[in-house]
Amino acid sequence: MKATSDSNATSAPGGEADSLPQPRFMTVKQVAAYLQVNEKKIYSLVSEGKIPASKLTGKWLFPRDLVDQWLLESSHGGLLTDRIVVAGSDDPLLFRAITQIANSLQSRALISYSPTGSQLGLSLLAQRRADVCAIHWGPADESHRRHPALLRQFAQAADWVLVRLYRREQGLIVSPGLWTAQISVEELFGHQVRWVDRQEGAGSHRFLQELISRHDLDPADRRITGHASTEREAASLIAMGQAEVGPGIRAAAAEFGLDFLPIGWEAFDLALHRAIFFRKLFQELLDYLRSNDCRRQANMFSGYDLTELGTLVWSGND
Repeated sequence: MKATSDSNATSAPGGEADSLPQPRFMTVKQVAAYLQVNEKKIYSLVSEGKIPASKLTGKWLFPRDLVDQWLLESSHGGLLTDRIVVAGSDDPLLFRAITQIANSLQSRALISYSPTGSQLGLSLLAQRRADVCAIHWGPADESHRRHPALLRQFAQAADWVLVRLYRREQGLIVSPGLWTAQISVEELFGHQVRWVDRQEGAGSHRFLQELISRHDLDPADRRITGHASTEREAASLIAMGQAEVGPGIRAAAAEFGLDFLPIGWEAFDLALHRAIFFRKLFQELLDYLRSNDCRRQANMFSGYDLTELGTLVWSGND
């Protein structure tokens, strides 16, 4: 008997034996038939940012694999409740919390952390390639405006919520002895000081831009000798002598035994799909962050304020 491949022969969810195979990328008409709804409903789902879709030369296309995943995720309770992918901004305390939970779960479930920076993390969240995105975008006292504004750039934000984790002390990570030599902020931008730079879209890069604006500095005056994608990578480059200063948080400086020049406090929040908030794994993460063990780690790092941990600070319905 000749074997047949089912890679392109997926039938509609209705499961009729005579259903035509659906292409990998479906049109509005095809996805409507696939889901057994009318085309008007598909356009409604697209406008609400709820169904995975891409617009190419004025035509909506729906990746069949992502539509199938969306169906599973939106089913009662979701079939993927045994896993959570966290993307976005880097943070030592969050990294340790996720690592601790992952180790305790063993193979029973998966929780993972991919520090990509705030804006890339939100793009991954919008595409449902991540379940949760950690963000920070400027001073803490402006986060109630800035963070929702950052999320509203995505149509999918109507289905998101924003949960406060903590406040963090943001500033400049400095190699030991450099700041005690009483070098001014302006002098740090001279060509004698080596900098590690962060990528566009990272919250630390945004904080640095505000520092530059406040002191009327020229970013081109910096001598860039390294580039880092995360807070901890920036700190590690300074610790290894590849640079002497870079933007970051106090906790990252403490983790690598470096000095720190404080500039201000920021809010560190988690953006996530509303349904993810009730997922058991996410609640386990919040519970661990509230634990005495985690608070001891926060005190060890310093530069954290966990007063508002777990507070719902914004909803897409607001």
